[in-house]
Amino acid sequence: MIASPHAYDSHVLDVVSMLLSWVEAGEKAALALITETQGGGVRAPGALMAISEKGKSCGYLSGGCIDQDVIGHAQTVIETGCQKSLHYGAGSPFLDLPLPCGGAIHLTIIPATDISTLLSVRDELISRSPVGLDLDESRGLTISKGYLAETAQFTYAPKLRLRISGRGADCLALARLGSASGYDIHLQLPDPDDYAAAQNIGTAKLELLTTPDTLPDVSDDAWTAFVLMFHDRHWEVKLLQQSLQQNAFFIGAVGSRRTHLVRCQDLSESGVPSNQIARIHGPVGLVPSLRDSSSIAVSALAEIISCFQKNTHNVYANSACILLAAGQSVRFENGDKLLAELDGLPVLKHTAALCDDKRFKSKIGITGRRETERQSILRQHAWNIVENVAAQEGLASSLRLAIQVAQAQADIQSALVLLGDMPFVPSDHIERLYQALEPGVSAVISRNGDVICPPALFSRAVFENILAADGDRGANAIFKDLQNTRIVDLDTTAAADIDTVSDLKRLEGTILG
Repeated sequence: MIASPHAYDSHVLDVVSMLLSWVEAGEKAALALITETQGGGVRAPGALMAISEKGKSCGYLSGGCIDQDVIGHAQTVIETGCQKSLHYGAGSPFLDLPLPCGGAIHLTIIPATDISTLLSVRDELISRSPVGLDLDESRGLTISKGYLAETAQFTYAPKLRLRISGRGADCLALARLGSASGYDIHLQLPDPDDYAAAQNIGTAKLELLTTPDTLPDVSDDAWTAFVLMFHDRHWEVKLLQQSLQQNAFFIGAVGSRRTHLVRCQDLSESGVPSNQIARIHGPVGLVPSLRDSSSIAVSALAEIISCFQKNTHNVYANSACILLAAGQSVRFENGDKLLAELDGLPVLKHTAALCDDKRFKSKIGITGRRETERQSILRQHAWNIVENVAAQEGLASSLRLAIQVAQAQADIQSALVLLGDMPFVPSDHIERLYQALEPGVSAVISRNGDVICPPALFSRAVFENILAADGDRGANAIFKDLQNTRIVDLDTTAAADIDTVSDLKRLEGTILG
């Protein structure tokens, strides 16, 4: 069989890694990047294709309409060393290359003469960190790392990872399907025969489980899906308890609806909170009552990909995040409560980092006048500082000021309100607030027990209600007057705020666990 010179990998890590392998072998290369699309298109802005001087390629930019032509232009770019921009489709000079979708694709080809940026991209993605790329006519590609990646022109997430724990045909079928799809596979099996069969699948990590009480450590991140494929109850509780302590975007388990109800009851009796149990997708899969492993694998992976797409689609792109940090600390007995140390860092440092992993249109931090230490902390996490000269009038004045700033930006359609003294709000709670803000919903607020509390999320449709609120009415009071609202439960620890030194001492250790 003759090997094709073209590899149709889609993830940036695979594309960049292939380009670097060519360069390391002494071959020159270039990188083609979609910068803009109009109308329909197979790939989105940010899609990459690597091209070698010999005409090999990795990645793709279309359904075959333009890729071969791009390869030819890229070879010229490699020869001249000069960056080149191209335009295909509507309004393009390339009349012989029409796009069947009727749209347009704008792209730039960059010679890979300085590979330091691409090495950083590869290393960051291998370490499971998002990266951002900006394209400049004179400087070429520049990289942004960590939370700064959110501000880049093009943002790339690590590969989807599947962590699968189970035994038998179901988990092996899902591992094979996931590996063939280009995902990272972490497979955990208690059966030595399954373990032997799995060695030819191509997993990134393969582990032999011994007992439910001696589970290996895991580090599920926001791009990891965990799937439980056991039919053994003595394994289920321990594995699900472990996974619920991680940051996986998806947790699923096989079995019937009745089995899942029993599973949830077991978890509840073991002390797992109901809001955590609700994270589990069970029975996993889009198609119910399947009886063969291949169909179960396809059904499960389809649900995982659906959730992954929703998770990676930036629901925050038209939203403002507001952090109210202008409080006077009048009840705190020892200085500024937001600067007091909690688990080794100022309280405000923890709160300011709550949204580091989310790409908001705007991050608005409200402080009092000349509160330089608070402002310095916020700036470290890319908050835009707005001083409330009337901070002594209370929380409502800061809220109104922040909403004014958000409303002035026409493309902001919602605003999330966080408080500076609430450092324990989990990332997935913020995600659930946004999931609840469906079309027509005016606001979503948190509830701890019978008490509503921040964080709160307001639609742009009610910004005027907030601005018109009298006196010192905070978000809770305003929420009660609104129509068509939603409530999302928040557990007691996550809802804790710090008002006094005793609060601080009581909550010490919560973040570090």
